[in-house]
Amino acid sequence: MNMGSFARATELHKRLLFTLLALLVYRIGTYVPVPGINSEAFLAFFQNPDSQRGILDMFNMFSGGAVERFAVFALNVMPYISASIIVQLLGAVYPPWEKLRKEGGESGRKQLNQYTRYLTVVLALFQSAGIAISLNASPGFVDNPGLFFIISTITVLTGGTMFLMWLGEQVTARGVGNGISLIIFAGIVAVLPGTVARLFGLAQQGQMSAFALLFIAAMAVAVVVFIVFMERAQRRLLIQYPKRQEGNRMAGGERSFLPLKVNTAGVIPPIFASSLLMLPATVAQMTANANLPSWMDWLPLVTAQMQHGQPLFSVLYAVLIIFFCFFYTSITFNPEDTAENLRKYGGFLPGIRPGKRTAEYLDYVLTRLTVIGAAYITAVCLLPEIVVANFGNGLYFGGTSVLIVVSVTMDTVAQIQSHLLAHQYEGLIKKAKLRGRGRGATAPARR
Repeated sequence: MNMGSFARATELHKRLLFTLLALLVYRIGTYVPVPGINSEAFLAFFQNPDSQRGILDMFNMFSGGAVERFAVFALNVMPYISASIIVQLLGAVYPPWEKLRKEGGESGRKQLNQYTRYLTVVLALFQSAGIAISLNASPGFVDNPGLFFIISTITVLTGGTMFLMWLGEQVTARGVGNGISLIIFAGIVAVLPGTVARLFGLAQQGQMSAFALLFIAAMAVAVVVFIVFMERAQRRLLIQYPKRQEGNRMAGGERSFLPLKVNTAGVIPPIFASSLLMLPATVAQMTANANLPSWMDWLPLVTAQMQHGQPLFSVLYAVLIIFFCFFYTSITFNPEDTAENLRKYGGFLPGIRPGKRTAEYLDYVLTRLTVIGAAYITAVCLLPEIVVANFGNGLYFGGTSVLIVVSVTMDTVAQIQSHLLAHQYEGLIKKAKLRGRGRGATAPARR
C-alpha cells in the first residue's frame, strides 16, 4: 500500500473513521447490562469452570463478551444471520422468491433484504422471549422477577439486535464494507486477549503443562498460515477469445483467466452453522433443569451431547458447515450464467464447446474445489472442539474464531485497497482534464 496515496485519500479516511466509530458504539453496547439482571450472579456463572454453559461460550466470544455480562447486544447479529439463511434457502426453492433473486435485479434484492429484516424481528423476539422466561424462572439471576422483567428484556434484546443490523448496514454503505462480518470480527478480537490470558492462567495453576501451551501457540500460528494459504488458493481456467477481421488487420485472440477460489463460500458456512446450532442448544439449555414428563427422558441425554467436544455437537457442526459450503457456493457462482456470458462475448475454454458443455465443466471443477474447501473449513473449525475436549469447558479457543478474524481481515484490506485504487483513478482523470484545459487555453489561434 502506497502511504502517500493513502494520506491523500480523504474519502477513505472518512470511511475508516466512520467504521471505527461504529465499532466503538458496538463495544460500548456490550457493556450496558439489561435492566433488572443481577450482573454479578450472571458473571459468576460464566467464570465458574464447573458451570455447564455448552454452546454459550461460542456465542459469548462472537458477541465480544456481551453474553456473560448479559448486555443489550447479547443476541448480537445471530438472529439476522439465521434470517439470512432462511431467506436464501427459500430463495432457492420458493418460486416467487427465486424469481425475485434471479430476475428482480436491484429492486428484487431490496425486497428480499426487507423480508430478511422482518424475519430478523421474529427470530429475535423468539430467542429473547425464551431467554427472558428461562432467566425469570432461575433463582438469583433476576432482581425482581415477573412479567415486567420478561417484557422489558424481550424489548431490549430485540432492539439491540435490530440496532446492530442497522449499524452493520451503515458500515457496509458508508464505511469500508462487510458491516456484519466486521461486527462479529470486533467481538472476537475483543475477547481473544482474555482467552490468551486464561491460557497462561491455566498454565500457572498447573492445570495445563508448558508443552501443551507451546503446542497451542504453535498450532495457532500454523492455522493462521494455513488459512491465509487456502484463502488465496484458486484454480485459474484459461479463456481464449477468437481472432476477428477488422479492416485490413486481425484483432482479438486475447487470453484471460477465470479464477475459481478453493473456498468460494468464505466465512459464511461456520457463521451460518453456529447460528443454526444456537436454536436447539438454547432449547436444551432452558430445559436442562426442568421437570419433564417421562416420554421426554431422552432430552437430558441430547442436552449432555450439545456440549463442546461431544460427538453429537461436533458431527452436527461439521455437517452444517459442509452443507453451507456447497449451498452458498451454488448461490454465489452459477456455472450456467457464467458459460452463457462467455458465449455472448465470444470467449471459450480451449477444448470445450461453448454453452452447455462449458457449464458442465465449470460445475465439475467447482464441485471438486468445494470438496477441498469444505474439508479445509471443517478441519479448521473443529480444532476448538478438540481443544475443549482436552482442557475443559472453561476454555474456548480455536479455529472458528481464527478463521473469521483472518478472513475478515483479508477482505477488509482488499476493500481498503479497492477504495484507494478508485481514488488514484479519480486523481488521474482530474489531472488529464486539467491538462486538456491547459492545452486548449494556450493553443495558438489558427488563421
